[in-house]
Amino acid sequence: MLENSDVRNQLRDAILRGAYAPRQRLIEADLAAEFKASRFTLRNALIQLEAEGLVELQPNRGARVREITVEEAIEITEIRQSVEALVAARAAERITDEQIEFLRSLGAEMREAVDRNELMRYSDLNASLHGTLREIAHHATADRVLTQLHGQMVRHQFRLFLLPGRPSTSLPEHLAIIDGVCGRDPESARSAMVAHTGSVITTLRSFDDAAASV
Repeated sequence: MLENSDVRNQLRDAILRGAYAPRQRLIEADLAAEFKASRFTLRNALIQLEAEGLVELQPNRGARVREITVEEAIEITEIRQSVEALVAARAAERITDEQIEFLRSLGAEMREAVDRNELMRYSDLNASLHGTLREIAHHATADRVLTQLHGQMVRHQFRLFLLPGRPSTSLPEHLAIIDGVCGRDPESARSAMVAHTGSVITTLRSFDDAAASV
């Protein structure tokens, strides 16, 4: 049988990739069979995923995938704004010549993906950019916080990337972040990241406004 951490990680990955929809019931018996785990191990995994904000445990009703509202997504992004700005500034202070070369090439690939309207590729490159910045910054606490917040934002981030014209808006924002970090300018990197996440918040608010007008 799988260990608790293995079950948690596999179930977490399944939720993040959309295998289970928001508010979908998570039946312990079915999941135990699917992941070849004991009910006790599975229950512990669900408790840990509840702590991460991915699962809801309801008295006498079991578990379900937690739905993140647009309002909460905005609040999460506001927190991300501060932490990611710290990461960008720290990365600008620590970056090596080799890492500069990698970030520049990543920026070129992002530009190419937007030019070719390859939205999923651009989404993957975006994730790679933010992940690389965290690696360069080497700030364990920031990395842990952002990993948890990212998990709660997956569905809304997917909506962002599918929004017409959004990649063309975010591309120059990402390139500005790359310029600041590669220029070893912490304040420029920080400001560029604040501007980028601020743009995300503005877009999320438009989702909320659209829902309210329906």
